[in-house]
Amino acid sequence: MKIFTAKQMYEADKATEAKEGITSIDLMERAARQAFEWIDNSLKGSQVPIHIFCGIGNNGGDGMALGRMLLNKGYTTHCYVVNYSEKRSKCFLINYDRYKNTTKVWPKLIKGTHDFPELTNEGILVDAIFGIGLNRPLEGWVKELVQHINKANAFTLSIDIPSGLFIDAPTPDFEAVIKANLTLTFQAPKLPFFLPETAGFTQSFQILDIGLDPEYLFKTPTEAKLILKNDTQGMYLPRRKFDHKGSYGHALIVGGSYGKMGAVTLATKSCLRSGAGKVTAYIPKCGYSILQTAVPEAMVNTDENEKQITQFPTPGDYQAIGIGIGLGTHKETAKGFANALKNQKAPLVLDADALNLLSENKELLELVPPKSVLTPHPGELQRLIGNWKNDFDKLAKTKKLSKELDSIIVIKGAHTITVYKDNLYINTTGNPGMATAGTGDVLTGIITGLIAQGYDPLIAAVFGVYLHGSAGDIASQHQGFNSLIAGDLIDFLGDVFLSLLNQSDI
Repeated sequence: MKIFTAKQMYEADKATEAKEGITSIDLMERAARQAFEWIDNSLKGSQVPIHIFCGIGNNGGDGMALGRMLLNKGYTTHCYVVNYSEKRSKCFLINYDRYKNTTKVWPKLIKGTHDFPELTNEGILVDAIFGIGLNRPLEGWVKELVQHINKANAFTLSIDIPSGLFIDAPTPDFEAVIKANLTLTFQAPKLPFFLPETAGFTQSFQILDIGLDPEYLFKTPTEAKLILKNDTQGMYLPRRKFDHKGSYGHALIVGGSYGKMGAVTLATKSCLRSGAGKVTAYIPKCGYSILQTAVPEAMVNTDENEKQITQFPTPGDYQAIGIGIGLGTHKETAKGFANALKNQKAPLVLDADALNLLSENKELLELVPPKSVLTPHPGELQRLIGNWKNDFDKLAKTKKLSKELDSIIVIKGAHTITVYKDNLYINTTGNPGMATAGTGDVLTGIITGLIAQGYDPLIAAVFGVYLHGSAGDIASQHQGFNSLIAGDLIDFLGDVFLSLLNQSDI
């Protein structure tokens, strides 16, 4: 699913109006109708007080139209006009008049703090103050109104986007943003819904299809895409009847050190579970018995050193190599890693201590093979790209590094974002139970296994992240969040693959 910029959403509106021969007020009526039907279907006539705060632009026009529809259905509705300027949009004025003609009562004007209505935690507060076109922070009494609404602790519903939140740039003042329990967003989700700094301003969102021109939506490229189940079903490569283990590649997992053999064990096992035909683990001598016992399906080769890897294997008949899990950053390990990069031309999957070694020796970044996959958590990413001012700055710096390396960078988090050059692929699976040691090692194994099977590295990263999160979601249904451990994800990978073969949701 595409995530559009504010400019693209406005262009979609215009394209729809031109193609269908309708006006902007007609499209606004359509949007308000969708919001009304969603609320009506949820409340089913329940007589809870509904307070709608309307700005004086088009978002406010949506709110006025919504208020009229709710009143006509018999809901107890109160509309307020947030009079922050003398300018009004044309569509707002039309719906303002329609509301007055319906109620025969002027909506209450809010011109300052003395006009703030008394709010309780009963009923519903609807935020239709500012939409996606906001380009300056809220100040003065308007900011205080936002804080007044937030302090009410009532169920708050935002129309299209929580007021005060910027869509395409960093939000300058988090104290001046509506905290919505739910956002009814039009046609497509908005990027801030998925970024760590701003996702918390809406606990959940519902996409309302308002019938924007499908040709425009289909043909218009976007930098950001939300990865859903139907997207991954198209990525999945089914097995053929006469295939054999050689058809699905030979993967190499390089990692482990004394006391950290669990990481490479998890990666090796998840690599096999992801479908790799053969997997070899290259580890220090101390881990031989551990790996051979824990993952009997894998082959095991060992370094000459007992406790850490010093001599990395030379490139061989491997279709994919994952490096870094539990590796350590010993001086001899760092030297061997540098030599391995100099001799490696095929894409790598680099995680954990491989990333730490790169950040400690930035000159090695030039040796990373094109189309490699880097899978940093926030701390590892910070060591690679430096500090960032905000999430948009973080994404910009990650894009820059991706272009320099011609590689894919997987920013792990609640909504893991896979970055390749200027493109963002935002994951929709996963849960807080996955915030536990070893889950990143499992992801490394999955992505390595997919590449070994012939998946393009970018597809392997995007698909692998989705599989990883989905396995975590299924596991959490059995274990709960608190008891989830990394090995559980491996156990439920098969269920995820089975789910891709049918249309039911996980």
